[in-house]
Amino acid sequence: MDNQRVFLFVALSFVLLLIWQAWEEDYGPKPVPSVINNQSSSSIPEAIVKKTDDDIPNISFNENNSLKEVKNIDSISSDQGQIVRVKTNVLNVEINTIGADIQRVELIKYPVDVEKKDIATVLMNNGSSNFFIAQSGLISKNAKIANHKTPYQTEKLDYFVDEQSQSLKVKFKWSSKQFDVVKTYTFKANDYLVDINYDVINHTAEARQISQYRQLQRSDYSDPNESSFIYTYTGGVIYSPQEKYNKVTFDDIQDKNLKSNIIDGWVAMIQHYFLVALIPDKNQENQYYTKALPGPNYVLGLFSDSVKIEKQNSLQLHSQLYMGPKLQYEIEKITPGLELTVDYGVLTIIAKPLFWLLNKIHSVLGNWGWAIIFLTIFIKLMFYKLSEASYKSMANMRKLQPRMVTLKERFGDDRQKLNQAMMEMYKKEKINPMGGCLPIVVQIPVFIALYWVLLESVELRQATFMLWLDNLSEPDPFYILPLIMGATMLIQQKLNPAPLDPIQAKVMMMLPIMFTVFFAFFPSGLVLYWVVNNMLSIIQQYVITKRIEKQK
Repeated sequence: MDNQRVFLFVALSFVLLLIWQAWEEDYGPKPVPSVINNQSSSSIPEAIVKKTDDDIPNISFNENNSLKEVKNIDSISSDQGQIVRVKTNVLNVEINTIGADIQRVELIKYPVDVEKKDIATVLMNNGSSNFFIAQSGLISKNAKIANHKTPYQTEKLDYFVDEQSQSLKVKFKWSSKQFDVVKTYTFKANDYLVDINYDVINHTAEARQISQYRQLQRSDYSDPNESSFIYTYTGGVIYSPQEKYNKVTFDDIQDKNLKSNIIDGWVAMIQHYFLVALIPDKNQENQYYTKALPGPNYVLGLFSDSVKIEKQNSLQLHSQLYMGPKLQYEIEKITPGLELTVDYGVLTIIAKPLFWLLNKIHSVLGNWGWAIIFLTIFIKLMFYKLSEASYKSMANMRKLQPRMVTLKERFGDDRQKLNQAMMEMYKKEKINPMGGCLPIVVQIPVFIALYWVLLESVELRQATFMLWLDNLSEPDPFYILPLIMGATMLIQQKLNPAPLDPIQAKVMMMLPIMFTVFFAFFPSGLVLYWVVNNMLSIIQQYVITKRIEKQK
């Protein structure tokens, strides 16, 4: 095995690992939750599209008054009702008085483009193309109570939270002869986490059982601003201390309704850089559920166990809703496991320390581009001895190149005798032809982990570097970095012995061109890493090669 095969092996391994990672995201084995047959009655809220006069779902309870069966909760957002607008210094939110449900969220500090700073990213929206809303409501046995189709009353239609007021409560009220319900959203300055409170008063002459449900409904939408060449997961996720972090794809939801009981868990819909998560109170048991609707739209929700409210008494129910960026050091403080939505995949154990180091470097330098460069230097130093062994092996193989050409001419197409003669030569010269391969293979997991760090971390979204590189999360607009990377690959090839096989030589000549095109669609932050890494490798390999040639 000559050094060109080593180089080819590393290049193809990188591509194959990326393909394997994407395949695992979509088709890899997942824990199988409990399944509900679409034709049978369910023990969770069943979302239906057709509007009906009966706003209250049919429910039944066990002997201990725990939830047994719930069905027929309509999951359609009404176009009627008034729109309540809430503005903080990080969020623009629209809430419909029908159900008091959140139907639009804009992230003020995350513009859609570096050149459109005044246009905020829309995370949630009730439009036809990008449908994504958050719904919640209450259910009571044999009594009408406020659900997400109920018309609420509110004091005003515009609210504003600034840094001085710190927090704001937006209240929605509904009353009947049986219940008074106040649904309150609490917004805070500089915070993407919203509290949702239900205050319920029971006016009836008997105790009632109250349960709350919370659900996210969205379409399978692809952001046109995202590169179709880069794979990132969009879909549902479920977390519990028992089953840990599980993905529920839209295909999973389409295939069958899912359900399972979880304690201290949460559910979320995630996409590249951002997420919306439903977070119940600690130590509370909930049942998560899914439902596919025509459109297609997909529902992922939580349903709490029932709570008893005595006659002529009151009850409070609480949960939280996170709507914002995947700032991993911020969201990990909210609830366990939420930081896993920053999806580094199977190499999370390597990726997290890399991001920690990258973040520390950025805190000193204040520039993500320079942080990537210094992180690359650090990684190169960490693997210096391994790389040195690899380049020494390549340099020694380069010394044998004239003799290998002579053997090739002597044995012609007799590959068996050629390989035997080459192995004898390696043994005599005490050279291990695999010596250049293993050190590089050991580094591949680190390279792949850093790839996902640079791709998934919202902190690098629209990060500027210098000159024309004003967005490290987007491809180089002038393709300068990919061209430089292709040139560095050509230089590395010149430092290696030429392949004896003419077909292999042609493949090696094509690789720089293929990778230049390949990386032209990558975020420039990723290409910057590879350019710096290649340059450092060229310097190290050149010095080692010249040293060994002098020894000769």
